[in-house]
Amino acid sequence: MSNTEFPDDELRQEQEFIDGLYARVDVLRGDAEDSVTDALAQGHTPRQARLERDILVAERSGLLAALNAVDGSLCFGRIDLASGATHHIGRIGLRADDAERTPVLIDWRAGVARPFYLATGHTTMGLRRRRHIATEGRRVTALHDEILDLGDETRTGHEDPTGDAVLLAALDSARTGRMGDIVRTIQADQDRIIRAPHRGVMVVEGGPGTGKTAVALHRAAYLLYEHRELLARRAVLIVGPNPAFLGYIGEVLPSLGETGVLLATVGELYPGVRTTRTDTPEAAAVKGRAEMADVLADVVRDRQTLPDPVIAIEHDREVLMLDDGLVNVARERTRATGLPHNVAREHFEGHVLNALTDMVAERIGTDPYDGSNLLDPSDITQIRDELAENPEVRSAVDRLWPLLTPERLVADFLAAPEGYLSDEDAAAVRRPVTRHWTVSDVPLLDEAAELLGEDDRLARERAERERRTQIAFAQGVLDVSYASRTFEFEDKEDDDPDSSEVLSAHDIIDAERFAERHEEEDHRSAAERAAADRTWAFGHIIVDEAQELSPMAWRLLMRRSPTRSMTLVGDPAQTSEAGGVGSWADILTPYVEDRWEHTRLGVNYRTPAEIMDVAAAVVRAGHPGFEPPGSVRSTGVRPWARATGDLPGAVAEAVAELTPDEGRLAVIAPRELHRPLAARLDGVTAGAEPDLTHDVVLLDPHQAKGLEFDSVLVVEPGRYGTSDLYVALTRATQRLGVLHTGPLPEPLAAALN
Repeated sequence: MSNTEFPDDELRQEQEFIDGLYARVDVLRGDAEDSVTDALAQGHTPRQARLERDILVAERSGLLAALNAVDGSLCFGRIDLASGATHHIGRIGLRADDAERTPVLIDWRAGVARPFYLATGHTTMGLRRRRHIATEGRRVTALHDEILDLGDETRTGHEDPTGDAVLLAALDSARTGRMGDIVRTIQADQDRIIRAPHRGVMVVEGGPGTGKTAVALHRAAYLLYEHRELLARRAVLIVGPNPAFLGYIGEVLPSLGETGVLLATVGELYPGVRTTRTDTPEAAAVKGRAEMADVLADVVRDRQTLPDPVIAIEHDREVLMLDDGLVNVARERTRATGLPHNVAREHFEGHVLNALTDMVAERIGTDPYDGSNLLDPSDITQIRDELAENPEVRSAVDRLWPLLTPERLVADFLAAPEGYLSDEDAAAVRRPVTRHWTVSDVPLLDEAAELLGEDDRLARERAERERRTQIAFAQGVLDVSYASRTFEFEDKEDDDPDSSEVLSAHDIIDAERFAERHEEEDHRSAAERAAADRTWAFGHIIVDEAQELSPMAWRLLMRRSPTRSMTLVGDPAQTSEAGGVGSWADILTPYVEDRWEHTRLGVNYRTPAEIMDVAAAVVRAGHPGFEPPGSVRSTGVRPWARATGDLPGAVAEAVAELTPDEGRLAVIAPRELHRPLAARLDGVTAGAEPDLTHDVVLLDPHQAKGLEFDSVLVVEPGRYGTSDLYVALTRATQRLGVLHTGPLPEPLAAALN
């Protein structure tokens, strides 16, 4: 067979296959929309069917999301087995309409698809050929075949001698301002992490550009595929460093058919609070310390007060003296329960009522002759009930053991932290009482909520009243039904055989069960319910830039993962937050000891070698043993540096040179320079979260974490710490420029010369 006999036929055959898939997709899109509508329309689904409905909606919604996100890569590959079988691989799975439901397109997460990512000439995994299918829209534009069985002499004319053409094309393509999926180019080391068993904590460490974020997102998609029933019910949480980053990655999972995921920053993990405000580095460091948990516990205990020295309570024309000794006994007994403050209040109130009841009983029920008590248990109960209704008793309990909200507790503490912190730390965190929260406050609010708990007696009473109202309404409906039936049959002859056989609603259901059937159901997705519930336990949690989180933030996250099923992604070399832990052992030992797995990605797919050499030199100046990830490509374009006396003008000039033909560009500058720079850049604003789909965006190093751009201008690098500078220098996929007025850091100057 000649090498030129097949190319047109091969392309034609793949095009016909793709056309057939899209014909199937058009049908499925309508089916999926109908099935979701039908499932959600079942407003009174029986309780035992709720989970099945949730799974159905998740699957169909995910299918719709994937189909709507298809950009021509619905099918991106094919594997030809030595046995003669052939499988096409795509972002979702599709089946034929035959009785056997034969797979037509294999989901990339299925076990059958794994050889597409792992097979090599040395370990073929039963393959003789792997084909990458390049498309534009619905049109097949190119085929790239890898021969794995070298003994097979069949050739198609589309052979890729190196097998790297698809990967390099993806790496060199212009950025869009949104992260794309990597299902076409998953590498073997990435695949092993993505498909790792769903157990315990996995740490994925990797330098800039190693694809650790993409791996984590695809791991989420894989887990949702493998454990659909569990995770449809409990959802997956993905925590990112900032809103811009979450917007950047937000389309990846929907494009893979997955919607059962909550994406949030730490500043969004306390219901009712959404904040991007940040503290000073000094305040963030203090608030992030693990010791803050003990500090807040002390703050709560100090709200559990004693009389000074006595509270006089008037009851039934008598005065009862509630002294500090009596209250201290009640307080210690209540604390011994170990219950949260607000939940324990009921116990404290009970101890106080018992003590006051004993006082009253002793005064009015003691026999003056023999000292015996003349009151029976019902008298004692009546006295206690009367005391419980006494406003002065309730006021005393409110004063001694007040109901507290997390917001008020934290706000009051930050307004007057003296006595709980050192003078230096107190000065760092002190601020007037305010409703404006910072990201560092959110773990404190969560800790306070855990310490306080929620006294749900009023909620229970309200729910019980509503339940009784519903039952009464249901009884009225049944009574009307029964009356109608009676009226209908009262004129029938006594010997009418049907008159005694027809059942009414009264005969088959009582009012309570009838009311339960008509309870309003919650049709929110698991992710939507989780976002509103501070105590939600997620099925799996993925944390990106995990090295940046403080010990207090980790306490918050661990509460949301009681099973400790987590994937942590980060790079200690990029730690820049003052409260960041940095060390994986320091993060995890308090929660799982040594029961965690560590893996490292060592190949840089984003940053060209020319740029990575410069960035690595900056880190090595302080850490001589530092080894950066190895870059897989070189562009031949060296980074440049330019001194200027007019920084805004120089930035505007450089931006004009690089856009729009050179792709998307990021200007990374210290926050205090954003306003003067934005004033010289058309369409660029300062002080807001950037829209990453714009041609030019203005960021500080923290906002740039996890992002990538075709070109990057780093402004005034002398004002950055080493970690921030390392982050800024490694965001570019093609070109890097440096603009400065002051002297460059010595390592950077040496590397650029």
